[in-house]
Amino acid sequence: QVQLVESGGGLVQAGGSLRLSCAASGHTLSTYAMGWFRQAPGKDREYVADISRGGAVTNYADSVKGRFTISRDNAKNTVYLQMNSLRPEDTAVYYCAAELGAYGGSVFSRYDYWGQGTQVTVSL
Repeated sequence: QVQLVESGGGLVQAGGSLRLSCAASGHTLSTYAMGWFRQAPGKDREYVADISRGGAVTNYADSVKGRFTISRDNAKNTVYLQMNSLRPEDTAVYYCAAELGAYGGSVFSRYDYWGQGTQVTVSL
């Protein structure tokens, strides 16, 4: 079983940047495909991005494509989400998730383990 802990959230002005980290423990992260999801108040959990087990394949939601970058450092057991050109509509709790397979995808029910989330707030 893997434990996931997100960090790096905070308050930022529109147009600014944040980098989220997801640190894994309890198991080697390279065993898992990884994803980032987010949930705004009153809304369903939304897919943001995912990255394959080896890091070669990445996918993004249309709403973040060109602004966010997912990456991983398996040696550090950490996955990252670099978020640039942030908008108020990006405000949400961001969660990382691990899927025991080569490719994660956009369906949250595929993921086996979740972190507790980190709040991102983007102000005007």
